[in-house]
Amino acid sequence: MSQIVKSLTAPVIVLAASTLAACATSYSPTGGGAGVAADVHSTSAAIPLVPRQVLFGNVDYGNVSIDPSGERLAYLKPVDGVLNVWVAPISAPDAGRPVTNDTERGIRQYYWSGDGSYLLYLQDAGGNENFQLMSVDVRGARPGTAVNLTDNPRVRTQVIQISHDHPGKILLGLNDRDPRYHDIYRVSLADGSRTLVFRNDGQFASVIADADLTVRLASLPKADGSVEHYRVTNGLPESDPFITISREQAYGASPLSIDDQNRLLFLDNRGGDLADLVAIPLGGGDRKVLVRARQADLSNILTEPGNGRPLAAFEEYDEGSWSAIDPAVADDFDKISREADGVFDITSTDRDAQKWIVSVRNSRQPRTYYLYDRASGSLDHLFSAKPELDDYVLAETKPVVIPSQDGLSLVSYLTIPPGSDADEDGRPDTPVPLVLDVHGGPYARDRAGFDPEHQWLANRGYAVLSINFRGSTGFGKAFQNAGDKEWAGKMHRDLLDGVDWAIAQGIADPDRVSVYGVSYGGYSALLAAAFTPDRFACNVDVVGPVNLVTLFQSTPPYWLAFRAQLMNRVGDPDNPEDVPYLLAASPISKVDTITKPLLVGQGANDPRVKKAEPDQLVAKARANGIPVTYIVYPDEGHGFARPENRLSFFAASEQFLAQCLGGRAEPFGDDLEGSSIVVEEGADLIDGLTEALARQ
Repeated sequence: MSQIVKSLTAPVIVLAASTLAACATSYSPTGGGAGVAADVHSTSAAIPLVPRQVLFGNVDYGNVSIDPSGERLAYLKPVDGVLNVWVAPISAPDAGRPVTNDTERGIRQYYWSGDGSYLLYLQDAGGNENFQLMSVDVRGARPGTAVNLTDNPRVRTQVIQISHDHPGKILLGLNDRDPRYHDIYRVSLADGSRTLVFRNDGQFASVIADADLTVRLASLPKADGSVEHYRVTNGLPESDPFITISREQAYGASPLSIDDQNRLLFLDNRGGDLADLVAIPLGGGDRKVLVRARQADLSNILTEPGNGRPLAAFEEYDEGSWSAIDPAVADDFDKISREADGVFDITSTDRDAQKWIVSVRNSRQPRTYYLYDRASGSLDHLFSAKPELDDYVLAETKPVVIPSQDGLSLVSYLTIPPGSDADEDGRPDTPVPLVLDVHGGPYARDRAGFDPEHQWLANRGYAVLSINFRGSTGFGKAFQNAGDKEWAGKMHRDLLDGVDWAIAQGIADPDRVSVYGVSYGGYSALLAAAFTPDRFACNVDVVGPVNLVTLFQSTPPYWLAFRAQLMNRVGDPDNPEDVPYLLAASPISKVDTITKPLLVGQGANDPRVKKAEPDQLVAKARANGIPVTYIVYPDEGHGFARPENRLSFFAASEQFLAQCLGGRAEPFGDDLEGSSIVVEEGADLIDGLTEALARQ
C-alpha cells in the first residue's frame, strides 16, 4: 500500500529564516524566561508549562510501518538521542531492536524492500539535501552494516519505485551524469550495481514506473506553466504527449501510479475546479472517474501493494475523511472511523492489504499508531509518538473559515491558551497576544491535528492562528491560481485579513501580534516586518527568502525542469520586465522600514534559501541600527533537523516572544547544550541568551 506521492518532484520552495530579535516594547520581560508576564490570563497562567524538550525533542515512536509479510513492524526511535530504525515482531511491538546506527542527524525517511529483507533510508550531510540511499540487510538475528547504494556526495537520490515482484531491486533517480536531470536506474539492493533504464535527455521532471520496475510515463513542465505527460516505451518517450495539462490545471492535476490493469491513476481537475481520482488506460481508452472530490482536492490514495489497485481516497477541507473505492474495504473504514479519536491515515499495509497501520491525529494528542486486522476487525493500540504529553493540559485546535476581503474562504486553524475561555464560547474571555504561524511552501497547506508549535505557543499564553492563504494547495485550482504573482500582494493580504478577523472576534490584542514562520512562512514574517511594520510587534523568520531575484537565480541545478514553471507563477529574474516586481516583492527592498524586533534563523548549508539571503538583510539592518538577532547553524540546511538545534532555537524564540508579547517563558536551562548554535548578531537583545551561550 502507499499514500502515493509523485517521484522525481522538485522540492517545495520552503523559504525560511530563523532569527529571533529582541522586542523593545513596554511589556515587561520575564527575566530570562523564568516567570509569567503579569498580563497573562490568570487561569491560563496557572496551567503548568509544557517543557520544550517534551514538545520538540525526538519522538518516542514515529513513522510506524509493517513489513510486506505482515510479521514485523518498523519504527523510528532514538538511540542515544538520535533517531534510528527499529524492528519488532508484530506479536511483541515493544520488543524492538535498532537495525541502523546513525549517530548524527537521525533518520526520517525509510522504506521496506519488496520482500522485507532490507530496510532502506535516505540521509544527507548537514542539511545539503544531496540524499544518499542506505541499505541494511535485516534478515536473520544480526542485521548487517548499512551500505551506501549511491555513494556520491554530489548526487541527490530519489526513490522512484519499490516492487514486490522484484524484491532485490529498486528504481532510483540519480543526477550523477548531469546535475540538472535525474536519470533512472535499476539498482541491486545487495551490492548497489545499477542498470540505466531511462536516460533523461528531455528535461523531464518526474517519472512513473510499474511493478516491473519499468518507466511508463515521463512528465515535462513547460515554460508557459503547462505540463506534458509522455508515455515511455522501451526506455524512450513517445514523440507526442499522452496527456497535456494547462497552466491553470498544473498544480492540482498529477499522475500517481500504475496498477496491474495497465491503468494510470491520476488526480484530474480537468473536469472541474477540484481534483478527482481517475483511471486512464495507458493502452488507450476513456478515463474512468473513481472518486469525485466534494470540497477539496483528493490527496492520499490507498492502494493494494500486490496489484496497485486503488482501495480508498482521502479528502481534507477543514478536517479529513476517506471514501472507499473498493466495496470490500467500506466496512473497514466505517469501523475505524467509529473507533478512531480524530482524523486517521493508513500509513502502511502488508502485501495483501490485510493488516494496516493506522495513524490517528487530533489536536490534543500527538500521533497515535494502531494495528488494524481486517480478518478480525480489531483495532489494537501500538504506540503514542509522545506519551509524556499525557501528563499535561493541552489546548484544542479548531478549524475556522475566514473570509478574505475579495470573498475567498480561507480554511484556518485556531488555538487559544488553555484556561482562557471560562464561558467555553471558543474565544478567550479577554483578548490575548496572537502569533500568526504561517506555513511554508507556499504550495503546501496547514492541516487538522496535533501541532506542537500551536501547543507550545498556546501554553505560553498566546492565541495561535494558521491560515491557508490563497496559493495554498488542496482547495481547487481557482484558489491555487489566485496566488499567482501575489507573494507580497493578496497572499499577504489574506494573512492580514485573518489578523483583522481575530481582532474583531475579541481573540487578539491588536497591539501584540507577531508572525512566526519557516521557509515561505519566514518570508511572510519578513514581509510583516518590512511591509506592514505598524501591524506587528515583532517577527520570527526561519530560512525565509529575502531577495526574490537572488533566490531564484541560485536555485539548485536539479530544479531546472521546474524552474520555468515556478518563474511563470512568481516572476523570472532573467526577464528584465519581471525584475522590478520581484524586487518590489522582496523584503530586502524595504529593510529601512523595519522598526520592530526581528529574529532570524538560518541553516548554513541550505541549498534552497542560501545563507547569502539573510546575510543581505542582517547587514542592511545593522547599518540602519535595526534590532536583529541572527542565529545560524553550521550543520543544518532548510530547517533544523537535529533535536539539539531545534530546542536551542525554540528556547531563543520563546524568550524573544515573551519579551515582545508578554507571554510566559521557560528558562533556557540546558536547551543550548549539544547544539551548534552560532549567534552572529544581537545575542544581547534576548534576555538570558548570552549567559546560556556561555554555559554550552
